[in-house]
Amino acid sequence: MTEHMTIDGKTIAYELTGQGPLVVLAHGIGDSRHSYRFVAPALVRNGYRVANVDIRGCGDSSLGWDSYSRTDIAGDLVALVRHLGGPAVIIGQSISGGAATIAAAQAPDVIAGVVELAPFTRAQSFDLGGMLKVKRFRTGYVQLAQVLVRGRVENWKRYLDVAMPVKPADWSAELGRIEAKMAEPGRMKALQAMCKSSPGDAGAQLANVRCPVLVVEGSADPDWADPRAEGEKIVADLPRGLGELAVIEGAGHYPHVQTPDEVLALALPFLQRTPVRS
Repeated sequence: MTEHMTIDGKTIAYELTGQGPLVVLAHGIGDSRHSYRFVAPALVRNGYRVANVDIRGCGDSSLGWDSYSRTDIAGDLVALVRHLGGPAVIIGQSISGGAATIAAAQAPDVIAGVVELAPFTRAQSFDLGGMLKVKRFRTGYVQLAQVLVRGRVENWKRYLDVAMPVKPADWSAELGRIEAKMAEPGRMKALQAMCKSSPGDAGAQLANVRCPVLVVEGSADPDWADPRAEGEKIVADLPRGLGELAVIEGAGHYPHVQTPDEVLALALPFLQRTPVRS
């Protein structure tokens, strides 16, 4: 059942299932809580209360927000954790990985841990060498640039094709669902606004995080020429001893969709050693 939380006259949609310590799931741009369709039920079976969120501008959440930065998304996530009686561990993918970092830094009383999946958590510089040498990086970059400039769903679908090297069995139906949602008036504008937002606000907060952080990268992620190196930089910018990095071989930008079993094999031990009081 979809529930809604109101912030500044707009709504954040989420589903709450299960009993136990609270885990909040937050997806990336142009997506919805449905991207955790393989992970959320498994977390519930393992004894967690799971809040699966549509971040602002996505899924069943409201459009028309003044801003779509990681700081804004972090504020929404913290508000939801407080609304549900936290504390919680946040699992955030892509833009929401950066938002989870900010949430942890700004609300240490309610954020007990963070799992970042393929996160954009640091300001990015143009990687000319990577563009020349790594085809998947070049292809993904070109398609995202087309989305940003032209706002065409077709370019977003082409990006998703390279971002998920191996598709789940339900991908045809899922891609149709994504296409239908992105065709709604305003959804592409929200995606473009998120694309334009800099991860620098998240990077600036890495040193202020005080809870454990697990960074999960996919070795075939087209958003970086060297995903492992990006993950290592995030961990290095955290206070010593708080961060750990795992790389899933062959996974792209959506490891929770492409390789959910591998993600769960990393996330469940992290959750077990990260104390959260329900």
